[in-house]
Amino acid sequence: IMYHGRITKASKKRKYNIGREAVETTIGEEKKKKVRTKGGGNKLKLISSKYANVVLEGKNLRCEILSLVENPANKEFTRRKIITKGAIISVKTPDGKEVNARVTSRPGQAGVINAVSV
Repeated sequence: IMYHGRITKASKKRKYNIGREAVETTIGEEKKKKVRTKGGGNKLKLISSKYANVVLEGKNLRCEILSLVENPANKEFTRRKIITKGAIISVKTPDGKEVNARVTSRPGQAGVINAVSV
């Protein structure tokens, strides 16, 4: 059967087809948003954070984020200081040293910033 020149009929939009706007994590006071996902699970979306968990010489430290050095994912993200997985951030360790670290978690989906020293 032909439907106005098409072979098959177009399918209706369903609730399971929905997507959401990506969360663009920035540096600032800790802000999280809880979102219910398909299947009843939850995702914590990190809107902004001041701290990151950094693995430095085999130790896991909670470090303060000073700035975003670069984000290879997108030049625009570097300019707007948006943190995503793979971004290079400058952090201050508890003993006062400044180190660069690469983000290994997905802050917009995991709700935390995990990183390894570069």
